[in-house]
Amino acid sequence: MKYQYHQLKNGIRLVHKYVDSNVAHCGLIINTGSRDETKAENGIAHFIEHCIFKGTLKRKSFHILNRLDSVGGDLNAYTTKEETAVYASFLKEYYSRTLELLADIIFNSTFPSKELQKEKEVVIEEINSYKDNPSELIFDEFEQQIFENHPIGGMILGTPSNVRKFESKHIFNFIKNNYHTDEMVICSVGKIDFTHLVKLCERYFDDFETNNRINQRNPFLNYHPTVISKNKRTFQSHCLIGNIAYSVKDERKTGLTLLNNILGGPASNTRLSIALREKNGLSYNVESSYTPYSDTGLINIYFGTDNKTYSKALQAVMKELEKLRTVKLGNNQLHNAKKQITGQIAIAYESNLNEMLSIGKSYMIYNKVDTIEELCTKIKAITAEELIEITNQVFDPNQLSILSYKSK
Repeated sequence: MKYQYHQLKNGIRLVHKYVDSNVAHCGLIINTGSRDETKAENGIAHFIEHCIFKGTLKRKSFHILNRLDSVGGDLNAYTTKEETAVYASFLKEYYSRTLELLADIIFNSTFPSKELQKEKEVVIEEINSYKDNPSELIFDEFEQQIFENHPIGGMILGTPSNVRKFESKHIFNFIKNNYHTDEMVICSVGKIDFTHLVKLCERYFDDFETNNRINQRNPFLNYHPTVISKNKRTFQSHCLIGNIAYSVKDERKTGLTLLNNILGGPASNTRLSIALREKNGLSYNVESSYTPYSDTGLINIYFGTDNKTYSKALQAVMKELEKLRTVKLGNNQLHNAKKQITGQIAIAYESNLNEMLSIGKSYMIYNKVDTIEELCTKIKAITAEELIEITNQVFDPNQLSILSYKSK
């Protein structure tokens, strides 16, 4: 079954995939995240995500939480640099209940002062918890280093001082300026006739006022490679190495995704895992990741190691990057790498929840969704020459930034 599309009169779009399952998944994705905040607002997109469950024009917090919990459903949300999502998993007969609830909490939340004060303490504890984990904190500080003095480098959670200042007026102002109906997508994977789903979406979402985006995001333009080392009271040293990379609409994105998978993806047979962990026992955690944004991207490599072996581990990483820059993959190596990533994509799409969120994001960005078959066709077309060209661009030694936490 292919994906089905519809657009409401206020610009909100709908994408759906029919699956024969008793469990359905549905969500609303908004093209708004922490990079859309001013410096004074940093953290407010994430704070709103917490507070939309705290009361609406017709429901108190308990009634929001109980609406799906009482029928075995699950309601959740997340915030990234560029998107906010609210989504649910539920039995298929509760589509109407779920869509009505999503519409209510997104468009009718009241953000009562008493609830905001309680939630501020929750978010501040979340920030403090994050700071206690250097293997997570280093990723945020690295983005601040890469995207210096730009909103995209701000921490998604914000700062305790900012969070304490947020009031309902700040929230309503941010929503008015950033929750644009032409950049909202309702995404669904479940056992429901598309015509009926469209009618439900029209019933619950059509009457909300059109609010189209006028101003575009401030692009990131001024990257300068830097090397920073910090002393931390940790049991091991942590390191991130990286560079800016391709945006979501860059044609080279697929090639870099494959390259990242070869270098340090989720499998155990990646080049970094073999070099640092399997051959030399230098690291337990070693990985690479590629995050494309609307106008730029970030590629990075992370490893944690004993302070005594830090230099050796760093040299091993650089050696692997040099190999990728200078030695073209053989036909069998490239073929196997493509088989691996297509298998990973297929397994990920076995989760209807993952697919629901993925197609919502794709439709929001590209106004269409590639099928697995179309994705695999793009991967099959990648050549060894393309990969070596990409490697020399994103892993140019003169363009790499490094952030390290050295244990005292």
